[in-house]
Amino acid sequence: MKSLKTYILNKSGHFGQFGGRYIPELLIPIMEELEAAFYEAIKDKGFKAELADLYYNYSGRPTPLYFCSNLTKKLGGAKIFLKNEGLNHTGAHKINHCLGQALLAKKLGKKRLIAETGAGQHGLATATVAAKFGLECTIYMGAKDYQRQLPNVFFMERLGATVIPVQHGGQILRDAINAALKDLIANPTDTHYLLGTVCGPHPYPVMNTYFQSIVGREVRTQLISQTGKLPDYLVACVGGGSNAMGLFYEFLDDKRVRMIGVEAGGKRILENDKKCEHAARFQTGSVGIVEGFKSYFLQNHDGQIKETSSISAGLDYSGVGPQIAYLHDTGRIRMTYARDKDALTAYAMLAQEEGIIAALESCHALSQVIKLAPTLSKDKIIVFNCSGRGDKDLFIVSKQFGFDIGQNTGR
Repeated sequence: MKSLKTYILNKSGHFGQFGGRYIPELLIPIMEELEAAFYEAIKDKGFKAELADLYYNYSGRPTPLYFCSNLTKKLGGAKIFLKNEGLNHTGAHKINHCLGQALLAKKLGKKRLIAETGAGQHGLATATVAAKFGLECTIYMGAKDYQRQLPNVFFMERLGATVIPVQHGGQILRDAINAALKDLIANPTDTHYLLGTVCGPHPYPVMNTYFQSIVGREVRTQLISQTGKLPDYLVACVGGGSNAMGLFYEFLDDKRVRMIGVEAGGKRILENDKKCEHAARFQTGSVGIVEGFKSYFLQNHDGQIKETSSISAGLDYSGVGPQIAYLHDTGRIRMTYARDKDALTAYAMLAQEEGIIAALESCHALSQVIKLAPTLSKDKIIVFNCSGRGDKDLFIVSKQFGFDIGQNTGR
């Protein structure tokens, strides 16, 4: 194979045995229309110019590539660089694909956006682009996530979105996805489902990888400018996989650049037939077809999806993007995991050493960096994707550090 980059954006939507489009017949024309519009748009100079303008003048790109000098000194070993996607408008990398899909929706004459969200960052970005482009917006959110991500619920509603807490199932991200798909089936004509990661039926994995690839392109330019070198290691957390594919894509054909994805290890890698205490698909998952695509899922012997657990609302999805699955199985990326307590340790260390409060999702990636950096020589470079800032996790993290913001503590 000549180019992994070309293959990962292929028009078939298959990546080895993974990917595809396994959906109800009613949705096939919608996906085919979206696929055609996407591949046409990325060849259209006008579309790309409009998207670039939105990235740079609305979202605030390029985001900084920051050398973590204090953290590097503390840990010893490799130089650590942080790609600060949290400084995007809306506070995370999610705005990248939301702007791209919103432009496509307008091109297709859609009047309404729907989306699923876990951590709330994708929902917030969807509500934001809906407000900008004058589109109606409905966000589905698992009831558990709704409660633990209240800051983002508040902001989504202020932007004019209707936020619906999903009460069935495990009340987390996968249940929100199911609710959004039911909405699309009921409203196929005027609604665009703005799916929030590199999962789902074709063309979503390809489309969101393309829109997120700006992250890695900027890293290449910025790192060469700062150091004259390419990175030795790239590290990103992996829920569905959008921020990881955004960072990794640009470097897929640079064989000397190693890539590490970090899943949610939750409390521990322990599970029963119905529930996991983690969300590490590559540790105990198996290949299946769920929600329109083939990949690794946490499922029982009957193919029923298990409940998952993670301190981070954005990493507790039971499946993973098909491109990530393919890149793992072919050995191009290595997958590991971080437990809840590891993420909290990383959260505190980054805040106190560099003055940056990162999202809990990103702290899973940082946890791996903290382990890796001391094992490498000082001439090596690690870049990790800080995919979002930590505002949204206030209600989760405050309790973990013994600060109940609901009480008058006198602090």
